[in-house]
Amino acid sequence: MWGFTGILGKLIHLDAYIIVWHRLLIAVIGLFISLLLFKKSVLPLHKSHFWKSLGVGVVVALHWMTFYKSIELSTASLGILCLSTATLHVTWLGPLITKQRFSWVEFLMGLIVIYGIYFVSTDFNTNDFKALQYGLCSAFFAALFSVLNARLSKDIEPYKMSLYELFSAFVFLSFFLLFSGKLSQEVFEMTLSDFLWLLFLGLLCTSFAFLASIEVVKRLGAFTFSLSVNLEPVYTIILAIVILHEDELLNKNFYFGSVLIVLVVLANAFYKSRLSKESSSNN
Repeated sequence: MWGFTGILGKLIHLDAYIIVWHRLLIAVIGLFISLLLFKKSVLPLHKSHFWKSLGVGVVVALHWMTFYKSIELSTASLGILCLSTATLHVTWLGPLITKQRFSWVEFLMGLIVIYGIYFVSTDFNTNDFKALQYGLCSAFFAALFSVLNARLSKDIEPYKMSLYELFSAFVFLSFFLLFSGKLSQEVFEMTLSDFLWLLFLGLLCTSFAFLASIEVVKRLGAFTFSLSVNLEPVYTIILAIVILHEDELLNKNFYFGSVLIVLVVLANAFYKSRLSKESSSNN
């Protein structure tokens, strides 16, 4: 489901920020109804947790806005590859925010990812370079969101936390569109195809994917789930080739860089799994 989100940025013929606005609106409604059906509490959070969740929600909005803007300017494949650089940001954001130990191994892996981005970006035009900048900003916000959520999830139920974060992201983006003059009745003017793809994006790729991910972690473990998510660039690029025929737009350097980035992402997953096992055996 998450591998499909980048593809939908091309299949839905709307402004990137409008796509995110609709995604958030549909996801909030879908998640709220799901929590009611599963009889999960949606009561207000503790005051400190409430404001923290709202803050993380703003980061979520910025992440999706820059991610879809990157895809709008270039290709779904480039957008998702840039997102892979989030690994580099986690290596320095983690020690700053959660006081975890700095890992030189993960930092080195992050540098290799940047080397992969160098190969990907050869022969870029002006729009592609803009897309690269948006994509790298998206990766930073994704890493920041991940680190903040890891800390916040220790005190708040994941279901409730996500609902408040998505709602906060929706409110933030609504104000952004309002002040930029884009929030009007034209937001709802779209084709039937766009509407159906938006429902797919908001309900299946966001609300359902999130609820399902929680159950997957419980049943298969964090490592299996993490490995599946880390393969998202592979899913997206394959789907982009089959559905969008992006292979006609990409050169061999792009694929070399892509393979390098994906290998580093997978190596990082196995490295973290090994550290987790060693930590458990020592305890």
